[in-house]
Amino acid sequence: MANPAEGATVAHTEAPGGGHEAEPSAFGLTPPAFIALAMIVVIAILIWKRVPAAIGKALDKKIAQIREQLDEASALRKEAEELKREYESKAASADAEAAAMIERAKGEAQAIVAKAEVDAKSLVERRKAMAEAKIAAEERAAIDELRSTAAKAATAAAAKLIAERNDARSDQALVDQAISQLTK
Repeated sequence: MANPAEGATVAHTEAPGGGHEAEPSAFGLTPPAFIALAMIVVIAILIWKRVPAAIGKALDKKIAQIREQLDEASALRKEAEELKREYESKAASADAEAAAMIERAKGEAQAIVAKAEVDAKSLVERRKAMAEAKIAAEERAAIDELRSTAAKAATAAAAKLIAERNDARSDQALVDQAISQLTK
């Protein structure tokens, strides 16, 4: 390889008239103009085949589908909110009913306790009265028995005294006296 500094000639490819290279052209168009023309042709074909309208229709269909989905989602949301309100009201009424049942049960329990206290007091009073009546009856029976025993003893003592003090003559006088009092 030869060094260009050693005197070898080097060929230059410069365009005449100013040192710029000439741009290649086809049909008299430069590459940027050719690209612009190709783009215009493509856009014209797209418009002629109604591609923007087809794209618009496709987008409209997609928008309609999305709107339907949004409407369905909105309806489902409303339905879910309605169900939520319904269950919340049911839960609230169930809580209120449970509280009412608890209060009613407390009231019934207090009434039962109060009735039991009254019944217990009444039972104690009845048992006390029965016991007092039984004691009084036993006292009367004891007094009656005592009286009976005392009467028997008194009768026996009187009969003994009468038998000791009275003889047949005094008996005759007493009988006559009793008869005379009957006729009067």
